[in-house]
Amino acid sequence: MTRYEGLRITASLVNPLMDASQEQVEKGVKILREGGVIAFPTDTVYGLGADAFNPEAVARIYAIKNRPETMSFPLLIADISQLTAVAEPTSEIAWFLARHFWPGGLTLVLPRAASLPLYLAEGSTVGVRIPNHSICLTLIKHLGRPIIGTSANLSGKASSLTANEVKQQLEDKVDLIIDGGQCPGGNESTIVDITGGVPIILRPGIIPQNEIEEALKKYNGGSTKY
Repeated sequence: MTRYEGLRITASLVNPLMDASQEQVEKGVKILREGGVIAFPTDTVYGLGADAFNPEAVARIYAIKNRPETMSFPLLIADISQLTAVAEPTSEIAWFLARHFWPGGLTLVLPRAASLPLYLAEGSTVGVRIPNHSICLTLIKHLGRPIIGTSANLSGKASSLTANEVKQQLEDKVDLIIDGGQCPGGNESTIVDITGGVPIILRPGIIPQNEIEEALKKYNGGSTKY
């Protein structure tokens, strides 16, 4: 049993949220606000998240996943206007790709904002995306801050596509698993590094390389040169 079991829900969210109960999502928001860790469905795979600006909660995710702290977590935001809170003003290509593929399964690696805590990005970059899933977006919007958006699995193990798969791997290590059915994407996000000027795919994922290349051709007026 986690310390959040039996928590009473007082917040009220609007709009039905896919397959998860409203009570689950309300409870998830409250747990995030209180520094807890939850698992939730996204448009790609199940995510493991916490308030990105709560260092104790972020440290707990590293421990749950058994992930080296030298490997920074990507951040999930709810609106493109929040991008400058975590990343420095980006290139026109970055803005173009963000507007073209967000919300969706593209994680952009961007120059980190100078104000971003070092525990979120020790290096010079940070990964960011806007997911295309109502449950996930509702959690972020009602928390009011970015959340950690790593996959809900042990490091090195397969990503989880259902709440049951999350439970099999993480058992009772998290405070809540929001069951929103099977994730529609079935694959992790595609990661593209924009920091060098020329977009580089660091991890193939749910968005195929050819779709990114076609988008970049439009950006360049049909040219294959970036």
